[in-house]
Formats: sequence, C-alpha cells, structure tokens
Amino acid sequence: MSERLQPGDTAPAFTLPDADGNDVSLADHKGRKVIVYFYPAALTPGCTKQACDFTDNLDVLAAADYDVIGVSPDKPEKLAKFREQESLKVTLVGDPAKETLAAYGAFGEKKLYGKTVTGVIRSTVVVDEEGKVEHAFYNVKATGHVAKIIRDLGV
Repeated sequence: MSERLQPGDTAPAFTLPDADGNDVSLADHKGRKVIVYFYPAALTPGCTKQACDFTDNLDVLAAADYDVIGVSPDKPEKLAKFREQESLKVTLVGDPAKETLAAYGAFGEKKLYGKTVTGVIRSTVVVDEEGKVEHAFYNVKATGHVAKIIRDLGV
C-alpha cells in the first residue's frame, strides 16, 4: 500500500510520456501551480466525465496559474485516442509501470462494488510553484470533483 501525500510534502518528481509520446515532467512546470489528477482508465465513463470537466474548466484554472496533468496507467496510443474522441485539452500522461501512481499514493487497495481490489485510486494532488504538495484529495468522485477543487482553491 503506498503512502498518501500530505500538504507540505515534496511532490514526487516524474517524467512520463504524453498522448504524442513526448516526455512531460513535473519539473517542466516549476514556478506554476499544477493539478495532477490520477484516474483509472481512458475511454471509461467516469474518467471521461472527469477529463471533460477539467477540459471545460481549463481556461478558469489557467487564469489562476494552474496547469493540469492527468495520469493513468494507459499507453500513449490509448491516451491519443481518448484525447481525439473527447476533444480533450488537458495534458494526459501514461504510467503503465504505475510507479508515479504509487509514489503519489494513487495506487493500492480500494473498494470496488463491495470488494477489495488493487488498482488506481482516483486522486488529485495540487502542487505549488515550489514543488510542494498544497492539497491531496483521495478517493474522489469523478462527477463534481472539478467544481469542488475550484471552490476549495478559491479560483
């Protein structure tokens, strides 16, 4: 079971391939706030809703100096299909090895339909300009989560 991050922790560094196969690093965003959200799988109903919500609110978040990166265990090819099919504007990166997911506490045991399973824990971590965790939300709902983040951040 991976440890959950707490406000004040240093956000784990990562470099992962985006939908086009280009490397995206947390370090690329130093000096800006970054919302890193973790979701189980591209092209599934809940994850699509969440990605569309982030896309719909990207201008609002960008105006408040937030970048958004979505992380899933998917390969770049599937992320590209997801982006095209849903007209997504958020940066999507793949973590097939699940190392970044685990480092952020977004992979481990969870309840699914009353059973305990191991998988991606839908989570969102807000990283400040210095690379420190500002907020860490775990077991979030796909629907309504982006609106809640915007309220919580006072955007």
